Amino acid sequence: MDYKINELAAREYFPGFLGRMIHMENMTIAFWEVESGAEVPEHSHHHEQLMQVLEGRFDFTLNGQTSTYERGDLVVIPPHAMHSGKAKTNCKLMDVFSPVRDDYK
Repeated sequence: MDYKINELAAREYFPGFLGRMIHMENMTIAFWEVESGAEVPEHSHHHEQLMQVLEGRFDFTLNGQTSTYERGDLVVIPPHAMHSGKAKTNCKLMDVFSPVRDDYK
């Protein structure tokens, strides 16, 4: 199946986080457009997650350790790990989740 990201339906999942989702059998890929200053509060989930910064600068906290990530940087988030984030600039991010994020459907 082929996708054009800009043609996928967009929804604001969190304040300042506009997401476009692709759901497959065993994973979800999320493409985010994030407003500068927007935050995801600390949380955890049973999904394994990979985050990549496509554009901008994003502060990400994983298990109490905060780092700033920029274009091309990747973060691996294990299942049940506490994490949060805040956009330092307007950002584009990609998240890959396994298993599928049913709450994002």
